[in-house]
Amino acid sequence: MSSSGTAPAYRRLSVHERRNQLLKHALGLFAHRPPEEVSLDDVAASAGVSRPLVYRYFPGGKQQLYEAALRSAADQLEQCFAEPPAGPLTTRLARALDRYLAFVDEHDAGFMALLQGGSVVETSRTSAMVDEVRRDAAEQILAHLAADQGGQGGGSPRLRMAVRTWISAVEAASLIWLDEGKQPPLPELRDWLVDHFVAVLTATAAGDPETAAVTRRALALEESDGAVADLVRRVLPVVSDSGHLL
Repeated sequence: MSSSGTAPAYRRLSVHERRNQLLKHALGLFAHRPPEEVSLDDVAASAGVSRPLVYRYFPGGKQQLYEAALRSAADQLEQCFAEPPAGPLTTRLARALDRYLAFVDEHDAGFMALLQGGSVVETSRTSAMVDEVRRDAAEQILAHLAADQGGQGGGSPRLRMAVRTWISAVEAASLIWLDEGKQPPLPELRDWLVDHFVAVLTATAAGDPETAAVTRRALALEESDGAVADLVRRVLPVVSDSGHLL
């Protein structure tokens, strides 16, 4: 007999679904605790399964599980900078940073352990995944700059260095933000990082013709009430008394 109060029938998860379930729980644990403090028993308890079941899907044990969880996190981070190439560059960048910083906020302890290194489960493979995220973010930003310029990507060595330097600054600022108790508020951090990008780009443009061309094209797409215009208005009073430098 059945009734309206009968619990739904149990559905066995497919191999893919079960593996993703375990990865989701593992990533949740790694997000808030250093990897060395998370055990397979913790993952099993979080997922509501037995420890042997975790081993069945990850016979390499904790190391394999950690690397798989890190791969999942890296895929999420790489998607943060995926943005349609339309509209002002700073608007696109702000949207990408919103996603990136939201990930940092949600995975605070894990993010710190991931970038600071030194974990007992860190390997050349995990380090390569982290570097892949950095390079992918830089390539996506360079692709936006090239699209604005009507080019095919790549960029001059100085432009590439400028973008990759800024990616490193975003990572460093994220770590400092966590260390400072998540202050200032995320919107302020995002806006400051956008300003930082504009500053790095324009400073590089002063000594590199290709970057200068890219920067002019990007600035032409900015709006009079947008991020760059606001930055200019805030900077002018700071330098107004330095006419002797001109």
